[in-house]
Amino acid sequence: MKQSIHPEYRPVVFRDRSADFAFLTRSTVQPTQTVGWEDGNTYPVVDVDVSSASHPFYTGRSRLVDATGAVEKFNRRYNRKS
Repeated sequence: MKQSIHPEYRPVVFRDRSADFAFLTRSTVQPTQTVGWEDGNTYPVVDVDVSSASHPFYTGRSRLVDATGAVEKFNRRYNRKS
């Protein structure tokens, strides 16, 4: 591998707040936030909308995940009432 052209590959915590689930893995992503982990070290953290703990395919239950407000926007656009 050529030196100094690749991003740093380091431990990162990915956190799914909707399912209260987090896991530590390695990644090249460059997050700005950090979190204390179970081993006492501090790692960069990335918040994700969906993980295996909240995805309907893995959990077996359907659930609406609408982080962007797309459902409300659709209802406003077509004057639908909930």
